[in-house]
Amino acid sequence: MRLTKNIFLAILSFAALSCANDSESDLYNNTSNNAITYNTVVRQIVQDRCQRCHTQPPQNNAPMPLTTYAFVRQAVEQRGLIDRISLPQGTQGMMPNGETRLPQYQINQIIAWRDAGFPE
Repeated sequence: MRLTKNIFLAILSFAALSCANDSESDLYNNTSNNAITYNTVVRQIVQDRCQRCHTQPPQNNAPMPLTTYAFVRQAVEQRGLIDRISLPQGTQGMMPNGETRLPQYQINQIIAWRDAGFPE
């Protein structure tokens, strides 16, 4: 019994120590706001997280495609895209619908893209 307890404690200790992080900066994407353009950052986020539904033609009752610079810019300017992706996990209307909320750094990148005037 004591051997089992010691093995359990060793595994638990290993698991706890292996989750350590040397630097808090490893948890965030450190892309400079100056480097955020549609083609370098935003397009990949939208392709990875939005285009399951917001494709051309839209699927799963999505109201519009997000497949081009013009469509994504219009969604930010006129359709509340940033508000929708910024809602807390599980909130009605949160996008992507039925999936995990975007990491805050990706939301911040889309906000920085908007604030910089939507560089392509």
